[in-house]
Amino acid sequence: MEQQKLSKSTSDQLVLRSIPCDSEIGRDIRSMPFIKRALLFAELSMIAYLSPEQTRSAAARLGFSQTNFYNNDGSQAYSFANDDDIVIAFRGTEPNEWNDIKADMDATKALAETAGHVHRGFKKEVDDLWPELEEMLVSNKKNLAKKLWFTGHSLGGAMASICAGRCLLSHIDTAPEQIHTFGSPRVGTKRYINHAKVDYYRWVNNNDIVTRSPPAWLGYRHAGKEMYLDALGQIKTLSAVERRADLWRGFVSGLKKRELDYFSDHLIDRYVDYIYSESERTDLSFE
Repeated sequence: MEQQKLSKSTSDQLVLRSIPCDSEIGRDIRSMPFIKRALLFAELSMIAYLSPEQTRSAAARLGFSQTNFYNNDGSQAYSFANDDDIVIAFRGTEPNEWNDIKADMDATKALAETAGHVHRGFKKEVDDLWPELEEMLVSNKKNLAKKLWFTGHSLGGAMASICAGRCLLSHIDTAPEQIHTFGSPRVGTKRYINHAKVDYYRWVNNNDIVTRSPPAWLGYRHAGKEMYLDALGQIKTLSAVERRADLWRGFVSGLKKRELDYFSDHLIDRYVDYIYSESERTDLSFE
């Protein structure tokens, strides 16, 4: 997904709805209502597309005093830390970046990953960053023991899922608190997703085409609890018949706006807007 290249001044003016008020500064993420937490992770996934300088500025507004950028061979992620928590947000696919496109296309052969198999391209992206992330996670375990969270959009969601599973099953002995992904593709085989069990919420916006790839007939499966946003941007649990009708409703609505919602529904900004609208409703709890 191509993101707008923001200037620093524009970045400082970026609309962020999960900025803590004075009474909330320093609170831990676990204490946040579920839907507010989801909004925070969606916005962290959104700002992960910015430059390191812009991302640090936006993260500070969201209450994170420390931001670290990890970058190796085009694989990129940020860690955001406050007094209680560390959030690792992986940057998603950008269509003008060949490394990202190659990762998305490389689904012909799955590779072993702790238990079961995962998408070759997604694993490669995580492997590129793992040495630095592992060093940070080991240090956190020994010295700080902050709660660990993962998030990401698109390819970044797949990377978040693999990395969280790796933390759970590796020698680090650091169990992730929760994962929230937005528009994530399928990641691994049935055996993998059954073994790498973490508290995982997988957000899907109506006709988002990326969530339907790689194809299930190649053996790929989704993990986690699906949080489906319908054609109106509301969280819904629908039957198969209702889901098909809603997908058609979203497709027709997109055509009326002269957009193909298979792609527009994938925009991280769309996820942020809809989750924010849901956060304005009362008594939304999924835990």
